[in-house]
Amino acid sequence: MLRALRFLALFVLVAGLTACPVARRPEIPPPAPAVPAAPARDYSNARVYRVVPADSLVRILVYRGGSLASAGHNHVIASRDVGGNVYVHQQVPRSGFELVMPVASLEIDPPELRQEEGAEFESVPSESAKQGTRKNMLGAALLDGERSPEIKLSAVAAEGLRESPLVTMLITVKDRRHELKVPVAIQYDGARLVATGEFKVKQTDLGLTPFTALMGALQVQDELTVKFKVVAQE
Repeated sequence: MLRALRFLALFVLVAGLTACPVARRPEIPPPAPAVPAAPARDYSNARVYRVVPADSLVRILVYRGGSLASAGHNHVIASRDVGGNVYVHQQVPRSGFELVMPVASLEIDPPELRQEEGAEFESVPSESAKQGTRKNMLGAALLDGERSPEIKLSAVAAEGLRESPLVTMLITVKDRRHELKVPVAIQYDGARLVATGEFKVKQTDLGLTPFTALMGALQVQDELTVKFKVVAQE
């Protein structure tokens, strides 16, 4: 009997640690503090660039945490399906963008992107780990893909130089909004532009519940790193 109980305990632990398991649905936190909706911006007389999804890439770096972190994986969540417009005006404060990122097309751990991110992502998650991560990500506690199919990003304000503006960006996830400042580098090449940058954001600031299992021994860190390359054509 004792041997059977030990085996059962070992089985539960192993099952809990394999491939970023699907946790029981956690309590959804109260709504994040409301950010007033941004007034419609005037982009008249601005040059309009349409985003080229095939040439653009957003990658979200997700880091493991907890006392059993070594049993999990860091993850690269990627979008190659960003759409929308970029508006460029001679007066930087009148420049901006309106982008959408469908959550259903987010990719989990593309091997080439994991390799690019270096040693912290050198492990190789199994297919079941990827599927578990995807199920958690699109579940109600996080992105709630069924009810909220898109993440929206828009410029509230811009300042600085045309090639290196500091943009105040509004991120909308599940009808909750979060505002942050993001430095952007922009290269112009005729009728084409490439905007790149990187920023950090906490899941809880977006009203999301970071994944956790085994009473917090295995968890996802609250802070995410977002890297983007947005290519747009006039």
